[in-house]
Amino acid sequence: MTGEAPNEIALLRTRSLTSVVRQEIERMILAGAIEAGSRINEQALAARLGVSRGPVREAIRGLERQGLVVTVVNQGSYVRKVSAEEALELYDLRALLTGRACEILATAPPPDAEARLAALVAQMEQAAEADDAPRYYTLNLEFHDALMELGSGARAQRIYDDLGNELHLFRRRALVHPEKMRESNAEHAAILAAIRARDSAAARAAGEAHIRGGKRRFADSSPGASSTKPRQTAPGGDNDQDQPTQHDPPAPARRRRR
Repeated sequence: MTGEAPNEIALLRTRSLTSVVRQEIERMILAGAIEAGSRINEQALAARLGVSRGPVREAIRGLERQGLVVTVVNQGSYVRKVSAEEALELYDLRALLTGRACEILATAPPPDAEARLAALVAQMEQAAEADDAPRYYTLNLEFHDALMELGSGARAQRIYDDLGNELHLFRRRALVHPEKMRESNAEHAAILAAIRARDSAAARAAGEAHIRGGKRRFADSSPGASSTKPRQTAPGGDNDQDQPTQHDPPAPARRRRR
């Protein structure tokens, strides 16, 4: 037993370091510091983060499971470049999860749930009035996280998070204009009103309508998003400027299995 303890501690330290590295690489991807479609340089990342390549490699495997990274055998790992068609489908899936969470929340809201959501709606209104898109986007994520935390189970939250991570690659574009932020927050207010009224059917409808509104705003902000052409892709990055043309990652003949 005594001989096993150092190995267990070393394993825990490795896992903890991998988690920290994964979170930092995820942050860089979502912020656009590592652009959609670009190849991930493990050695450069390890040097930048001051760690060995092992935790970086493990972190990338975790990000692949999240849907942020795709690994091509014998070619390397790339930040996933989500197509417009995939993005539209992701919105549809998020609508179902959000609507269900709102329905449950309206049926029996936990203590302080309404106050928590109302505070976020008020803060988003202030951000929209100040034309502060980054602030609005952060609060918007908090609002949706709160809906899922308060109105769904752990598995639904994990699925929702994975879907949201894939959409983060370009989702900010849909909320950069004040009128879009105000439109989005009016939908948040409708969800809150239905929850306050304990109207579960209206809450579900408002939740689904909000995600459909986000889908429409995404399509409006991304030329070709409503196209059915298989090669059309949604841009990456986290601002309202078009990103430079990038080479698509090589099409994987076979995905690495975990």
